[in-house]
Amino acid sequence: MIYTVTFNPSLDYIASVDDFALGKTNRTSVELMFPGGKGINVSLVLQNLGFESTALGFMAGFTGDEIARLLSEAKVNSKFIKVDKGISRINLKLRAEEETEINGMGPAIGRDDIQKLYSQLDELKDGDILVLAGSIPSVMPESMYMDIMKYLSGRNLKIVVDATKDLLMNVLEYHPFLIKPNNHELGEIFGVELRTKDDVIPYAKKMQEKGAKNVLVSMAGEGALLVAEDGTVVESKPPKGTVKNSVGAGDSMVAGFVAGYLLTGNYEQAFYTGLCTGSASAFSDNLATKQEVNELLKGLGRDEIE
Repeated sequence: MIYTVTFNPSLDYIASVDDFALGKTNRTSVELMFPGGKGINVSLVLQNLGFESTALGFMAGFTGDEIARLLSEAKVNSKFIKVDKGISRINLKLRAEEETEINGMGPAIGRDDIQKLYSQLDELKDGDILVLAGSIPSVMPESMYMDIMKYLSGRNLKIVVDATKDLLMNVLEYHPFLIKPNNHELGEIFGVELRTKDDVIPYAKKMQEKGAKNVLVSMAGEGALLVAEDGTVVESKPPKGTVKNSVGAGDSMVAGFVAGYLLTGNYEQAFYTGLCTGSASAFSDNLATKQEVNELLKGLGRDEIE
């Protein structure tokens, strides 16, 4: 079973406004509403690709209920822990001549709530995959990812971490199965600017030396590269297409990599499945579907998802 953890899920309200005028009444031309959060995005894309997962995390209030309802509608299993104080956040994305985002705070997550999450993690079985993705709310310990990986160390699990800076560096000693920084995030960690794949490879290998098994680095229009635990280095430009929306593309890449690995056990195929899944989401108004991913895989001469 695949599990994803989203500590601070959101209800993403996307509003398009033509000729937006600050300080005046504006009316929307298009409205969209989705359950949001990096782990949730991974679960949604996995479902689109035909893989069942269970979304874990915290929810509160009427917005939390709506997030759970939307996931159920999308046929994604969720076992969110209900928090008493506050509401799950609403994230507003205003699309006009420029895109503006306003992100909510989220509920007050307490120690008892965190302990309930650990009880859920106790239920994971040998061979399960756990995806830890996104930021940690200010009400939670900054060491949360590290604490979870330390708690689960010694278990036969594959843990994927998609986080930045110290959140990512602090888990490396517990040997995550996969990490997925982008080139800018990787450069920030080492205090360098990484523009090309040749720039990135030595620093991806440094992350391996520090404990990561597989390092998948996304590079937007430059594509991506993988430094795998078996010594394989794979790199590719992205498939051709028009970028419509970059939100969720990185999460989709993680979902695609996991799906490709589970299907084949082959890191190169997992890489290309991840690359095409991330691209398919970027080329769409919504998250990638299996048909969209397979069209891109076919265009690159790679095996499609059955």
